[in-house]
Amino acid sequence: MKRILVTGGAGFVGANLCERLVEDPNNYVIALDNLFTGRLRNLEKCRKHDNFEFIRADVQEKIDIHVDQIYNAACPASPPAYQASPTNTTKTCVLGVINMLELAKRYDATMMQFSTSEVYGDPEVHPQVENYRGSVNPDGIRSCYDEGKRVSESLCFDYNREFGTKIKVIRIFNTYGRYMDPNDGRVISNFIMQALRGEDLTIYGDGSQTRSFQYVDDLVEGIIRMMNDSRDDFYGPVNLGNPGEFTMLELAEKVLAMTGSKSKLTYCPLPGDDPTRRRASIEVAKKELHGWEPKIALDEGLEKSIEYFRQYIE
Repeated sequence: MKRILVTGGAGFVGANLCERLVEDPNNYVIALDNLFTGRLRNLEKCRKHDNFEFIRADVQEKIDIHVDQIYNAACPASPPAYQASPTNTTKTCVLGVINMLELAKRYDATMMQFSTSEVYGDPEVHPQVENYRGSVNPDGIRSCYDEGKRVSESLCFDYNREFGTKIKVIRIFNTYGRYMDPNDGRVISNFIMQALRGEDLTIYGDGSQTRSFQYVDDLVEGIIRMMNDSRDDFYGPVNLGNPGEFTMLELAEKVLAMTGSKSKLTYCPLPGDDPTRRRASIEVAKKELHGWEPKIALDEGLEKSIEYFRQYIE
């Protein structure tokens, strides 16, 4: 059996990935998570399978497990979570990635690093292409995550060049769907939960800032193709996102209409270093990942997500 380690495996993206991987009886899937933001309830379906194992541990600590593939998703991804302990976030992006690269080197495994569109910062190039070097504030409140992920990428490519370690690097754009924490502070979960509770929807700034939203099933398909179907000499980085671009006001209006909520909009100051525009260029992914591109439009994904979040409303 192929032994696969998913760090951050109880998190939003990690749990969806584990659920997909464990469906293949030729895979033995090991989810590792310290449960800082991950939740065991996300793994209920996975834990019913004999080819699944959960380990509570922190990637900042060395671990020795014989594996063939590593999906390194370990790191808080929402601003409130990674800003709650910024030094811990940076340690996860540095020490955690080093530990996973060392593990990959030891067992000749392939290590995929889950990077982020945040490496582009508040971009001066639109849409964002992989060879754009970004505009990131190195000492801002988001730098623990933004710069941490940039260092993560650097470590991956240096290990590949110096030691021949097999790597893959993906840059994930805003993703949403089942297993999101309803209180994680990201915009789609915020809007849906506020609408379902009849609370005012919080708009930061004037609502004109944009994002491109990708449903989690599309992301997981791209992740697996990057690991298994792409060329051995294609390491990335590669953007995985949905190129559809929406303002925060457009998103809020969609959520209100689809939930039937009578909630109003309330406006708050824009957080520091919050990007004003974000849109994925996915031409590289379409070329290298056998024509991969998102299949689930925003309206369909929001329907699925609203249904998922209803369970949290008393």
